[in-house]
Amino acid sequence: MSLLGIDLGTTNSLAGIVDSGFPILLADSQGSRMTPSAVFFPPGGGEPAIGHVALRQRILHPDRTILSVKRLMGRRGQDVDPARFRFPLISAPNDPVRIALPNPGPPGLSPEEVSALILRRLKGIAESAVGEPCERAVITVPAYFHDAQRQATRRAGELAGLQVERLLNEPTAAALAYGLHRCEDHSRIAVYDFGGGTFDISILEIRGGVFDVLATQGDTYLGGDDIDWALSRFLLGRFEETYGPAKLDVESALSEAAERAKIALSTSDEYLLELPFLDGARHFSTRLDRSTLEDLARPVVERTRRHCRQALHDAGLSASELDHVILAGGSTYMPLVRNFVEEVFGRTPHTASAPEETVALGAVIQAGILEGTLPNLVLLDVTPLSLGIETFGGLMNVIIPRNTTIPCKAGEMFTNAISNQDSMLLRVLQGERELARDNWELGKLEIPFEPGPKGSARVGIQFGIDADGILEVLARDTLRNADTVLHIRDTAVNVDDERVERMITESVEHAFEDFSERTFTEAKLKAEELLPAVEAGLRQMGPALPAAERRQIESCAAEVERALRSGSANDLKSAVEALDQATEALAALLVDKALERALESP
Repeated sequence: MSLLGIDLGTTNSLAGIVDSGFPILLADSQGSRMTPSAVFFPPGGGEPAIGHVALRQRILHPDRTILSVKRLMGRRGQDVDPARFRFPLISAPNDPVRIALPNPGPPGLSPEEVSALILRRLKGIAESAVGEPCERAVITVPAYFHDAQRQATRRAGELAGLQVERLLNEPTAAALAYGLHRCEDHSRIAVYDFGGGTFDISILEIRGGVFDVLATQGDTYLGGDDIDWALSRFLLGRFEETYGPAKLDVESALSEAAERAKIALSTSDEYLLELPFLDGARHFSTRLDRSTLEDLARPVVERTRRHCRQALHDAGLSASELDHVILAGGSTYMPLVRNFVEEVFGRTPHTASAPEETVALGAVIQAGILEGTLPNLVLLDVTPLSLGIETFGGLMNVIIPRNTTIPCKAGEMFTNAISNQDSMLLRVLQGERELARDNWELGKLEIPFEPGPKGSARVGIQFGIDADGILEVLARDTLRNADTVLHIRDTAVNVDDERVERMITESVEHAFEDFSERTFTEAKLKAEELLPAVEAGLRQMGPALPAAERRQIESCAAEVERALRSGSANDLKSAVEALDQATEALAALLVDKALERALESP
C-alpha cells in the first residue's frame, strides 16, 4: 500500500508516490498534476464537483464555489474578513468559521469537510494511477500554522479516509526536494515559499543528511491571492468607471481575469484583458502592463521583508552566510518577487523547474523516507513561538523556548503558593512576552492535589511537541502519582495572524518595560513573603540581637515597604536584597532555636 505525499494548497493541490526509488507526482485522467483546490456544490443538490470542473463554475455560481478554503482552516470568526470570500460564511467572533451555502445545500459546512473532498479527490487520482488502495499520507502545512490549523488539516485527512502519518512544514518539504539532489554535505539555505494563500520563510542547515530548521517565520494569511485581490479591485474600478456598480457575477469574472492577467504578466510586458458579453451583454476590455501589476503587488510582497529579516536574526546569520536561497510556490514566478528576494538576500535565488510543485515533491520524498524506500534523511523542525505556563504573580514561565527543535519534551516542578490550596489552575500560554496577560492562552487544566502547607504540593509539568508540531501537556501530582493530560486541539491560539506576526516584534519593542515589570513582580512576591517572616523573627529573637543590628533590619524593612509603594523595580529589587543580607544573623538565630527545640523534644 503506497504512502502518499500531498501538498494541500490554497490554490492547487498535488499528490505523489515513490515509484521504483523515484519520487513522482501523479496526474489525473486529463494529464494534469495540479488539482485546483476548488469545490462546487450544484444548486439542485447531488455530488459536489472538485478541481477543474468546480473552478469553471466560479463565475456562474460564485456563492456555491468554494475557493481558498485553506485560509479558513482552524480559524474563528474574528480571524477572517468575510468580504474576501465570494461564498457566505458563518463567522461568529468566538466560534469556528463555517461555510453557509445557499439552499439547497449542506447547512454550515466546516473548512475541514471541504478540504476532505479535495483530499479524497487526490486519493482517488492516486489509487487510479497505482491500482491499489492508498490510505496513508504525509500532508504539508505552512510552517506558521498554529495547533488548531494543524489539527484541522489532520481531521480533513481523516475525513477523506487517510491515516495522516506526518504533517510536514512546507519550507522543509521544499528544502528536502531541493537538497536531496543538489545541496553540498553542509549548507545553510533560506527557503522563500510564497504560495497562493500563505507565506513562509525558513532558514535551514543541512549536514550529513540532517535537515535542521534554524528559524522559521511566516504569515498564514498572505500570498498570491492578495495580489489577485488587489488587481481585481483595480479592474473593478475600471469597469465601474464605464458601467457603474458591478454585480457579484461580474466581480467573480474580474477576479478570474485578474489571476489570468497576473500569470500572463509574469512572462510578458503587456496583456490585453478581454471579457466579451460580461453581465449578459456588455464587453469589457482593458490593457494592462507589468509595471501596473507590480505597483499593485509591491505592498503585498513587501510585507514578507520583515519576516525574512527576523528569520535571519533568529538563526544568528547574515544573508551573506547563506549558501543558497530557494524559491517555492507559484507566486515566485513573478519577476517582482524574484528581484525582491535577490535584493533582500543579496544573491540570485535558485528556482525549481516548477516551483509550484516543489513542496509536493518534498512531501513525496518524506513519504519515501517513512516507508524506507529513499535514503534516511532526518528532518528537524522548530517551534516558532515559546510555550509555557502562567505562574504566581501573572508571569510567563517558559517551558519550551521558541526555535527549539522538535519533536521535544521539557518540564519543570511546581508547588502550591498558598496554604491549604487543593488544586492548581494551569494556563498554557504561547508567546514571547514576560507577562502572562500579553501572551496567548492555548488552554486550561485543573490539577487537584492534597491540601497542605504552602510549598507542600509537588506537581510536575511536562510539555511534549510531536513531529507534527502538536502540543500535549502532562501534569503529574508526584505525591499521589496521578496524571492529568491536556491535548491542545480546537482551543489553540484563537487570535488572528496579524497578532501572531506582531508577537516577536512587540516582544522586542516592549523588552525594557516587560523586563522591568517582571523584575518588580518577582521582587514584590519576594518582599511580601519576606516582610512577615522578618516581623515574626524580630518578635521571637529580637532581644537576642544587638541594638544596631536590629535597627538595621528595621530600616531595611522600611525601605522595602517604601520601594513597594514607589513601584520602582530596581529600587525594590535592591531593597529586598539588602533586607536579605541584613537578616542573615537573625535567620541563623532562628535556625539554632529550632534545632534546640528539636533536641529538647522527646
